[in-house]
Amino acid sequence: MNSFDVIVIGGGHAGVEASMASAHLGHKTLLLTLNKKMIANTPCNPHIGGSAKGVVVREIDALGGMMGVFADHHPLQIKMLNTGKGPGVQCLRAQVDKYGYPAFAQEIMDKTPNLEIKEAAVVSLLHNEDTVFGVVLEDGTEIESKAVIITTGTYMEGSIISGNDVHPGGPDGEKASIGLSSCLRAMGIETFRLKTGTPPRIDKNTIDFAKGEIQPGQEGDLAFSFLTHRHIGMEKQLPCYLIYTTPKTLEIIRNNLGKSGLFNGLITSAGPRYCPSIESKVVRFADKPRHQLFLEPETEEGNSIYLQGFSTALPHEVQEEMVHSLPGLENAKILKYSYQIEYDAVKPLQFDSTLRIRKWQGLYGAGQICGTSGYEEAAGLGLMAGINACLAIENKEPFILKRNESYIGVMIDDLVTKGTEEPYRLLSSRAEYRLLLRHDNADLRLMNYGHNIGLINEERYASFLKKYETINEAIKVLENEKIEDRDSLSSYLDSKGYLDGNIGHRGFELLKRPGISYKDLVPFIKGLSSFNFDDNDILCVETAVKYSGYIKKEEKDAEYLLKMEKIPLPTDLDYSSLDGLALEARQKLDAVKPHSIAQASRISGVNPADVSVLILTLKKKGLI
Repeated sequence: MNSFDVIVIGGGHAGVEASMASAHLGHKTLLLTLNKKMIANTPCNPHIGGSAKGVVVREIDALGGMMGVFADHHPLQIKMLNTGKGPGVQCLRAQVDKYGYPAFAQEIMDKTPNLEIKEAAVVSLLHNEDTVFGVVLEDGTEIESKAVIITTGTYMEGSIISGNDVHPGGPDGEKASIGLSSCLRAMGIETFRLKTGTPPRIDKNTIDFAKGEIQPGQEGDLAFSFLTHRHIGMEKQLPCYLIYTTPKTLEIIRNNLGKSGLFNGLITSAGPRYCPSIESKVVRFADKPRHQLFLEPETEEGNSIYLQGFSTALPHEVQEEMVHSLPGLENAKILKYSYQIEYDAVKPLQFDSTLRIRKWQGLYGAGQICGTSGYEEAAGLGLMAGINACLAIENKEPFILKRNESYIGVMIDDLVTKGTEEPYRLLSSRAEYRLLLRHDNADLRLMNYGHNIGLINEERYASFLKKYETINEAIKVLENEKIEDRDSLSSYLDSKGYLDGNIGHRGFELLKRPGISYKDLVPFIKGLSSFNFDDNDILCVETAVKYSGYIKKEEKDAEYLLKMEKIPLPTDLDYSSLDGLALEARQKLDAVKPHSIAQASRISGVNPADVSVLILTLKKKGLI
């Protein structure tokens, strides 16, 4: 019988990160997928990043994951979002090539030592009373392992719905994964149905783009990976276009709601709240006269244009009417019709903070099977599941990121503490300390972890240390070096609208002012001329200086969280027998099994009085 250290089921973004992390950590790894050509596929919008998600990609890269490297290979367009707002919400978004992105990922994976890729369907798991130790394939083959990570995405018992047409299937016309879901339920693992969808694809040669508002990319040293030093110029970036629905579009949708699987009872599962179908938007926001849509290229060479914001469960003939009612698409040819997909996922409260299913040793999950949505969320979970599976095999302490350290930590804590009844999406508003969880400092927050785990090599780690040594030197220069040319400084400040140019200033205080940049100060401060910074280094310096007061306040606020995280709760604590706990609190605490007072306080239904009871109980037991 074949045997591996780690088996990963599913080749989506979670499966890619999980299998690559395991292989890079020196463990014999098997990735099982239904179709090798669909590894790292982007079945919905081929973009990486966006609000909060772009920071997750940077975090993945800082820990030694792969998504940032893949996304930087050949983006069609890239830009920094929310540049008019504070650094806590700024993030990268790139339109990647639907075919080039997975092709590059597959090329890298094929060359990765310790990683074997096999096309096969998994129908059940090998296990005894409490431990999973392998998989059973559709043909009856048994393969043993020390850990199994399930990353089936939207394939598990997948159903494709368009109008009244319902048939088994996965995204992009692929087969569904059949059998594994019933095996999990037989093992006492609770599953539930979720839904997502994807809009039509349009032939670009049949679109009048002049009727849309052009949305260009952005110039600059923009990249997800800290390893990337080759940047795509504006001349090589493809534009997107903004259009809006028309009154005719809304009329067609309202007249055909009964034909939509979302309104005729065919679809009963919850879909992503922040990415609803167009008919759901029309009903939910009935007072809105129009809805914005984006025309986005799927690939550099082909003709496919992604109609962002136009996901629907209406039948094909109605989709034709809807598309032709849009400005610039009056004569458009639909290359691929919109559809909705329902699939099985595992209720996330059954996972612990390492993404292991509590009831079963050796069994982990990552990605949409945990109740998330999005490529970036999946990749982040896949990386963490892969790392923790390897650490468990090596009998080492688990790797758990805290909420003040990363968006990945926020996401995992939300899932395993609060659960979800709909596809979970990361948002900057979910993070209490988002000014600490910035795009620019992902490496500062996490690369030390990546190095200690073994995913960041010595050369890269040394470069990281040198980078921040130099940045800190520049900040010291700003703090300490005097500006000698007062007249030039006074003229410069006058030009910026500041009338106190004749008063002595140091660079640190000047850089805090709105409208003043690091590059502006270099001519005035001799010590800055020795630093050869790129745009990303400058962003680090400017953010650290301009927001220093706010950052210190958030760091102080986070200290209370850290104190509560350091008060552990015994895993065998019998909450049902604790006097003073509310009934709901007992039930929720028993379901989640929180590892600390801080995690217990975040559980829905556990109030401050219940937390006080827990602290008092620990004191009585002499545990604090």
